[in-house]
Amino acid sequence: MLAQKIKQVKSLIDAVAKEPVTIVAATKTVSVDVIRQLPALGINIAGENRAQEFIAKQPYAPQLEWHFIGQLQTNKVRQIIDTVSMIQSVDRMRLANIIQAEAERVGRVVDVLIEVNAGNEESKGGVEIGQAGILAREVAKLSNIRVRGIMAVMPIDADDSMYRQIKELFDGFKARCNQIDYLSMGMSGDYIKAIKCGANMVRLGSVIFGERV
Repeated sequence: MLAQKIKQVKSLIDAVAKEPVTIVAATKTVSVDVIRQLPALGINIAGENRAQEFIAKQPYAPQLEWHFIGQLQTNKVRQIIDTVSMIQSVDRMRLANIIQAEAERVGRVVDVLIEVNAGNEESKGGVEIGQAGILAREVAKLSNIRVRGIMAVMPIDADDSMYRQIKELFDGFKARCNQIDYLSMGMSGDYIKAIKCGANMVRLGSVIFGERV
């Protein structure tokens, strides 16, 4: 069943994508036994929303690249800094400064995405679109952090124009910095729309694993 769902998702992506699209399997509530199957099925990146789940699962699936895709509390940074490959949810300098300090402590450079709150929704994290460039420039000054692009969580039923606005923001980032590679935009309910509007990374949970229980 898992193999069939992944094959179907990849087929749908291939039908609309103009460039390669990276799939991040959103593994919230998914068991380690299921997660371990992903590399054999062509998915090599897992993403977790909560530090506790990240810490509990990552050691049992070290063959995967692990991204943190949820709101990261500053007091949890130390617990994941050794093993996280990318933090997709940097939305404020206080968090960036703590990531910098912890990354420097362990002697590594951590890839991050700047999280943008496209709809300015109070229930979601992310910096306002108009402030994203300012934040990115400040974060990029930190020696142990490498800004690789943008992550956005879109409002439900957002218009295509909002997706294109995030793509324009990404293109502006990329024009100013050659290490900008990823526009992480789109989840199970909107990934096709996101890809059509320029996303090259999507975070997929239920469309791969089924509805959470």
